[in-house]
Amino acid sequence: MTHIVVIGGGFAGVWSAAGAVRAARAAKHAGRDMHVTLISGGDDLVLRPRLYEEDPQSKRVPLDRVLGPIGVRRITATVTGIDVEAHTVQAVGRGGEDVRLGYDKLVLASGSRLVRPGFPGAHNMFDVDTLVSASALDHHVRSLPRRRTAAGRYTAVVVGAGFTGLEIATALVDRLHAVADPHGAGDEVRVVLVDRADVLGPELGPGPRPYIEASVDRLKIERRLGSTVASVTPDAIELSGGETIATATVVWTAGVIASPLTAQIPADRDKLGRLSVDAYMRVKGVPDVYAAGDTAAVLVEDDHYTTQSCQHAQPMGKFAGHNVVADLTDTAALPFGSDIYNTCLDLGPDNAVESKGWDRTIHVTGKEAKILKHNINARWIYPSLDDAEAILAHAGRFSNAEAARKAGTRESDAATVGTGSA
Repeated sequence: MTHIVVIGGGFAGVWSAAGAVRAARAAKHAGRDMHVTLISGGDDLVLRPRLYEEDPQSKRVPLDRVLGPIGVRRITATVTGIDVEAHTVQAVGRGGEDVRLGYDKLVLASGSRLVRPGFPGAHNMFDVDTLVSASALDHHVRSLPRRRTAAGRYTAVVVGAGFTGLEIATALVDRLHAVADPHGAGDEVRVVLVDRADVLGPELGPGPRPYIEASVDRLKIERRLGSTVASVTPDAIELSGGETIATATVVWTAGVIASPLTAQIPADRDKLGRLSVDAYMRVKGVPDVYAAGDTAAVLVEDDHYTTQSCQHAQPMGKFAGHNVVADLTDTAALPFGSDIYNTCLDLGPDNAVESKGWDRTIHVTGKEAKILKHNINARWIYPSLDDAEAILAHAGRFSNAEAARKAGTRESDAATVGTGSA
C-alpha cells in the first residue's frame, strides 16, 4: 500500500490531494494500492482572500464536501513534527490524542501566518489572518454602537498599507458607516492607514499607485506613511513620531511568513520561510517531500517566484499532487507553469483595480474591476462540491484561465482567477 500524506487544508492542500487522486485514477492506481490522506487543524477550507469582508463566518467550505466524494481520508489534527528520515508525521488530534502517520510521499501545504509584532499592547489589535480573528473583528465592529460614547469609537487604524491593508481599510469605511449612521454618528467615522513605507502599496508597484491613491483619498482615508507603531491600548494607538490617535479598532496586516513547519524540513528557505522547490514542486535535496502554496517558492515566468496568494496556490497544489503520483507510477511529470501574473485589488463598495503582469500595468478599474473582483471572490476560487467527477475535472485544469473558462467567464478575465491576498 502506498500512502500520500498532504499537510494543510487550504487551497494548495485541497488541490494537492485532489490532483493526486485524479492522477492515481488516470494511472489506475487509486483505491486499493494508493491512498491519499489530508491532515488539517480545521474542518473547513477557509476562503482566506475574503476575510477582509463582513460576515467572515460564511467564507468557508466544508472539506468533507470536497475530499469525501473523491475518497481522500481526512484527519483533524495539528501537525507538530515531521521526520523526513523516518517518513513520519506527528500530530495532536482534536481530543488531545497522539497521531502518527507514515508516508511514502509528503506534500507540505500548511500555508502562512501573519507576522506578529512585539511592541507594547500588540494584543489589543485585530487582524484578518484567520477565520477566528476575522470573526472577532467583525463582531467588534458590529458591537461598536453598544460601547460607551468616547473619542475614537468609530475610528479604525489599519497598520500596513499593502494588499491586505488596502482592502480592509477601504472595506472598513463602508462597514463603519453601516453601524454608525443609524445612530447619527456617521460624522465620527474615520479610517487611518499606517505604514513604514512612504508610499501606499509598495509591493504593488508604481503602475496602479496613482489610482490607488485617488481611491483612498475619495474615501477620505487618512495616511500616516513613514511611520511605525510605538504602542497600542484598547482606546488609542501611539505612532513612532509621538502622535496618538484615539481609536477603538486597530487592525494589523503587516506581512506574512510561511508556516513554521517548513523549518522541520532540512532544506533551503527564503526570507519568507518558503522552501525551495524545483519545477516539479519537489523540495530540493529532500527525497519524497513536496511543497505547495505559501510554504513553497518556485520559479515562474523566467525570473520571478510565485507569490503567497491563492492565484499561485491553486495550480501549485494541482501540479504537486499530479507529480507525486507521476513519481510513484513512473508516468509523465509536469513542470509548473502559471498564467500571466495579475492583481485585482478591492478598493471599496463600487471600486477596484486590476493590473496585469509583474510590471503591474493597469487593465481595468472602477465598477468593471469590482465586478471582476466579485466574481473572483464569490465564484471562481470556490471548488466544486459533492460531485466527484466535477471535483476531479477541476483538479485537472492546471491553468486558472482554463478553470475560469469552464466556469463560463470571459477569456480576458480568466487568468485573474485566484488573484488576491493569500
